[in-house]
Amino acid sequence: MDAYTLWRNLPFPRSGSSGDLILTHGELAEVDEYVTTVIRYVERGIFKPAPADVLTMLQTLMERVDRLGRIASGGDQSVARSQHAYAALLDLVYRQFLEVGRSC
Repeated sequence: MDAYTLWRNLPFPRSGSSGDLILTHGELAEVDEYVTTVIRYVERGIFKPAPADVLTMLQTLMERVDRLGRIASGGDQSVARSQHAYAALLDLVYRQFLEVGRSC
């Protein structure tokens, strides 16, 4: 399964119980919304990158989630791993979108 198809079929991760993981959950939702520009490209061939620096946002978010995961306990560790994995998938999908779109 390619990264795009996996992303489209993967459920959005939970928010966890800590305030920090709830915040990263919201940030992940914001970045996910930016990555939806990829859908427009796949379905209609319209290459229009998001107005934000999506890759930097994702890298920063993954670093924060990693730090939170190291200090989290119980179920929040699993939530942090899930959020990180989802962000890494978004990073891959968006990088591929930029590479393909700019080469056309």
